Amino acid sequence: MGSIAEDLPLLATKLHITTNKNTHQPTPAPPSIGFAVTAVKKELVAAVLPVQEHWLPLSNLDLLLPPVDVGVFFCYPHGGGDAAAAVLKKGLAQALVSYYAFAGELVMSSGGEPELLCNNRGVEFSEAYADVALRELDLYNPDDSVEGKLVPLKNGGVLAVQVTKLRCGGLVVGCSFDHRIADAYSFNMFLVSWAESAQSRPISTLPSFRRSLLNPRRPLSHNSAALDDMYIPVSSLPPPPPPSSVLISRIYHVSSDSLLNLQSLANTNNKNKNNNRFSKLESFCAYLWQLVARSTLGNDDVVSKMGIVVDGRSRLGDQMGSYVGNVLSIPYGGKRVGELVGNSLGHVAGGVHEFLSGGASRDHFLGLIDWVEAHRPEPAVSKIYSAGNADGPAFVVSSGRGLPVGRVDFGFGLPVFGSYHFPWGGAAGYVMPMPCPKGNGDWVVYMHLFEEQLELIEREAAAVFRPFAWDYVVV
Repeated sequence: MGSIAEDLPLLATKLHITTNKNTHQPTPAPPSIGFAVTAVKKELVAAVLPVQEHWLPLSNLDLLLPPVDVGVFFCYPHGGGDAAAAVLKKGLAQALVSYYAFAGELVMSSGGEPELLCNNRGVEFSEAYADVALRELDLYNPDDSVEGKLVPLKNGGVLAVQVTKLRCGGLVVGCSFDHRIADAYSFNMFLVSWAESAQSRPISTLPSFRRSLLNPRRPLSHNSAALDDMYIPVSSLPPPPPPSSVLISRIYHVSSDSLLNLQSLANTNNKNKNNNRFSKLESFCAYLWQLVARSTLGNDDVVSKMGIVVDGRSRLGDQMGSYVGNVLSIPYGGKRVGELVGNSLGHVAGGVHEFLSGGASRDHFLGLIDWVEAHRPEPAVSKIYSAGNADGPAFVVSSGRGLPVGRVDFGFGLPVFGSYHFPWGGAAGYVMPMPCPKGNGDWVVYMHLFEEQLELIEREAAAVFRPFAWDYVVV
């Protein structure tokens, strides 16, 4: 295989052959329509049983997260009628008994670090009405349809919930949670437990908040040079460059056939050192990296960076399976635009595999915990979070393929759509692939990138990244 310019026509040909098997063409995404959201009621929902007030420290891995909130929402065609909000509140109050951290609040310790006060303050629960039908929601453009409308803005506390009834009788359940308290894996556990509690079923996974599982070693032992390349104390961050463009959010559908074809293309003449096949995620990330690099064609010596979020639970032992908190690292690679664009998909996938392997081991996570300890109380963040576009295009891919769209049934059926919504405030872009609710191997991909990057992706990879339309998910 040659450069991306040579690979793209081959991929398009493959996709054309595949997609012609299905003569049904999805209805294009509807034009964005304005709609009003009316607040109906707001209250605090606390755990149904008393919680003894106590302090819960943040782990060293929690301390690597900036103060950002993560949004997630689910769309239900049948909203459960007038009783829906009551069912959701009752289930939430029950789930908070075990997931008490989500009913607390973050405060600053005397040492200047955030700590969680578990005081059963409660979760801000809002009810609203939107004068729009479910199929009229232009989810391709969540900046218009979701931001500030269907996902709540959190005012204090750890978690906020908004339940929005739609004109058609449908319902949208939106949440916003503090990333310093939970990663996506943790919140997915909570969502499933909340749904189970709403149906008066026992929760299937009891959460663990054992911070001692992530204690630093004594004496500290870490590879400073390698970790200094990935993380940086906040005081050492360079001043942000003036914005040259605007990061915007879009949601796309990527078919399972497209993913298989990308993987096949990446593995053609695979020269991986250990002869391992590149995964779907590695192949997808390599393809996206090449596309983003093409947005700066003509500047071949500019370095483009891509990071991939790695969950460390499976590397740190069986006890981590039910752990609530952040167990994440963001290894990243940087390559010249000319190298990314001028080489085959398989060559770039090899680079992805290489940098990903460096941040996916038990030793890496133990070393990262020690590295944070060595720098405390100075806060630190991942370097790529603040990379921006000054030195070249940069973005992070975080797999949301564990989003439990097939398990968040609160008693009125499963959602027909679900997505994270995370305009994270970083200077780099952010991409999250998630499972399609149909369970057919397709992906829903949330992308928060610069406008010119998205325009190029839609222009040159239209066969892969298709603007979200309801026909892709509604059976």
